[in-house]
Amino acid sequence: MELPDVDSLPTPLDGIKVLDCSQILAGPYCSMLLADMGADVVKIEKPSGGDDTRRMGPPFLEGESAAFLAMNRNKRSVVLDFKHADGVAAMRRMLADADVIVENYRAGVMGRLGLDYDSVRELNPGIIYCSISGFGRTGPYAERAGFDLIAQGMSGVMSFTGIPGSPPVKVGVPMADLNAGLYSAYGILSAYIHKLKSDEGQYLEVSIMEAALAYTVWESASYFATGNVPPPLGSAHRLSAPYQALRTADGHITIGAPNQSNWERLCKAMGREDLLADERYTDNAVRLMNREALEKDLEETFETRSTREWCEVLDSSGVPAGPIYDMEQVWADEQVQARGMDVTLEHPKVGSIRNIGLAAKLYGSPGRIHSPAPLMGQHTREVLSESGFNETEIEGLIASGAAQAG
Repeated sequence: MELPDVDSLPTPLDGIKVLDCSQILAGPYCSMLLADMGADVVKIEKPSGGDDTRRMGPPFLEGESAAFLAMNRNKRSVVLDFKHADGVAAMRRMLADADVIVENYRAGVMGRLGLDYDSVRELNPGIIYCSISGFGRTGPYAERAGFDLIAQGMSGVMSFTGIPGSPPVKVGVPMADLNAGLYSAYGILSAYIHKLKSDEGQYLEVSIMEAALAYTVWESASYFATGNVPPPLGSAHRLSAPYQALRTADGHITIGAPNQSNWERLCKAMGREDLLADERYTDNAVRLMNREALEKDLEETFETRSTREWCEVLDSSGVPAGPIYDMEQVWADEQVQARGMDVTLEHPKVGSIRNIGLAAKLYGSPGRIHSPAPLMGQHTREVLSESGFNETEIEGLIASGAAQAG
């Protein structure tokens, strides 16, 4: 089956209007996912610099940060000043016909502005209101600020990441923030399906800490079952062996041979049939018990050839294996390129910029990446006009400082 021609097919979320009052990562990642699937995402930015990621580098490209460009494609930007009564009033007017609002303000801020869920649903009973916070809107930590690093630490993730004996290690990507964005998009779409069936909007919230905790599937299961605290294992799997990175003659290779059939294929492909008769490795349970010896025995053979040579041998034998790429190698990979994961857009200030493509590929109503991240306030006049403001009102908002146009 060939990948679909996205330009000839509808997008799944066409007609859905999302007002995104979030910034940095979790909220913008959520709204980007919705925008990629066709939702009309309007990014509401503050006048003092907009989303903080506009000033996060490196690098800065013609005044536009790579971080902002990466997270805000397919969106429109409106600048409103919520410290100005008319800015709040404009937001309320825009909310009247919105389907979704996403926000990540500190607890109580939206309530003081009259933009909390109870206030908004009086204007728009069908609204789906998504709040993202560090620890959730209830409980003893509800007032605390939260960041990805804090969540990775408090969810346990940093305690079992790294190699044995190492200090706590953060996952290389901001997994707590990104997971919170994913769970927010998942919750919004679930709420929207409910709305289609019941005509009811609702409030939903996502905690960055819980979004990290939810991914500790094996580690929490192991603790629940045994009471033992899971330690860091480097690249090794907690429940299967061999399933890890191993040294080769020129680097490392990742091996996935956790079940018995893959283990047997691995040994034969390596020319190490002797390992099949070794009582320390007869099944997964004993291989786990003897993981250090297993790693030593496998690396003794893997170190005789290069990573590329071993990948070819194992691939031809049906054993899951792969190299460990740096980012340059990732984006040069033929599979990544063939699957449309490297997407180029033209930005009005920066020029050509590369984007990560869509990981979810719908074949009947695919998403698409069609526009670069907006300039600050680029669409203020356009969006306000669509929300029923006439030209005089729009220019009045801009003149008063309640709104700002790029």
